[in-house]
Amino acid sequence: MLLLALAVLAPACTAGASGVGGKPGAAGVRDPYFPRLGNGGYDVTHYDLTLDVGKDAKTLRGTARITARATQDLSSFNLDLAGLKVESASVEGRPAAVSRAADELTLRPDIEVQDRLRRGRTFRTVVHYSGTPKTITDPDGSEEGWLPTADGAVALGEPTGSMAWFPGNNHPSDKATYDLSVTVPEGLTAVSNGVLAGRPATADGRTTYRWHTAEPMASYLAALAVGRFETKTSTMTGGITVFTAVDPESAKASAATLARVPEVVKWEAAHFGPYPFSATGAIVERKGDAGYALETQNRPFFPGPPSVGLLVHEMAHQWFGDSVTPASWRDMWLNEGLATYAEWLWEEEKEDTPAQESFDEAYADDDNWAFPPADPPSASNISDPPVYGRGAMVIHKVREAVDDDERFFALLAGWTKARHHGNATTADFTAYVEKATGLDLTELWKDWLYGGSRPAADG
Repeated sequence: MLLLALAVLAPACTAGASGVGGKPGAAGVRDPYFPRLGNGGYDVTHYDLTLDVGKDAKTLRGTARITARATQDLSSFNLDLAGLKVESASVEGRPAAVSRAADELTLRPDIEVQDRLRRGRTFRTVVHYSGTPKTITDPDGSEEGWLPTADGAVALGEPTGSMAWFPGNNHPSDKATYDLSVTVPEGLTAVSNGVLAGRPATADGRTTYRWHTAEPMASYLAALAVGRFETKTSTMTGGITVFTAVDPESAKASAATLARVPEVVKWEAAHFGPYPFSATGAIVERKGDAGYALETQNRPFFPGPPSVGLLVHEMAHQWFGDSVTPASWRDMWLNEGLATYAEWLWEEEKEDTPAQESFDEAYADDDNWAFPPADPPSASNISDPPVYGRGAMVIHKVREAVDDDERFFALLAGWTKARHHGNATTADFTAYVEKATGLDLTELWKDWLYGGSRPAADG
């Protein structure tokens, strides 16, 4: 269904018609499972979002100021936005013509600023928008986007949901820094990624919170929670800010686990390399406010009080997924397999359960053998058991092949250093492992990562 819009704010003059060089940016980056996500022709470097959240967090008015660098000569380009109404848009301070087809916005800059959209140049886009943000149902039936809660809302974005609350280049391959200013009814708190930039300011019954994320972040890792929270701030050794926000109904049951955040971060840093961000912590809502925990950058999100094992898993994603981000959704096992293996390592070192026992349990689970972890059959399968359990088995087999834990943990730390704040494919990982170890692991990858059948456990 085509929803053609709307506010044509300037004559729709294309570069081709005017004689100015350039062509439209692609409406999608051809992700294997979500081909229309993301957009071609530019890389975003920074999002500056100003949001005004209405009563009961049911409506949203926003301004997105997007700084990007053209990767080709552009006559027009796209942004991803679901549901919300675009009121106006400009590029380099000049009104831009806007058209819409479902979740794709096409912006056609004024002819006067076409030169600013040549390859290699940086340009700024401003989009004003409003409406009732929507909840997005994923192919696997899970819900993301804007999720209403008992006292507000939480915005989650894996794999597509960030476009429910701000326009952008919605694909993990395009990471950017963020500034977020959120105004909410007095008495509510707005929690996001990064660190608070100054004290909250209250005026006329409204409170504004400003959050700054200095390190690159994929759009699916951006989060916003609006509601009543008990918040705590402290500082770890090394200057890392620890910020936790907990719904009062979950506070008592969460306290013991959240007190271990510094311990978990320190332990994982010893195994995976230095913690990659300037802030850490957690957001804990009530049970049922979402159907899953999520590794939102800097402070993972939990729908209810988390266990220590779940904290270990989601915090491991700060290295595997948040700093080293998959290049496409086909590479998601690089997030989940390594985070699951972090749980196995924690159980081995803290709970006297050898990783081999965890491997054996995963190996015996038929659900882990539905498909190869590096090749889910469809978008509805990217969060299925093989991506987690069999993905972790791949890492265990690498550990066995290395046959020296000091070298194995150096291998993991080297990976997070080599791809620090970047993107990676499965092929990048397998090539890195073989080069770093000097081993030919062709059979390991064939059997455990790509194979369609269950290999022998000792193979």
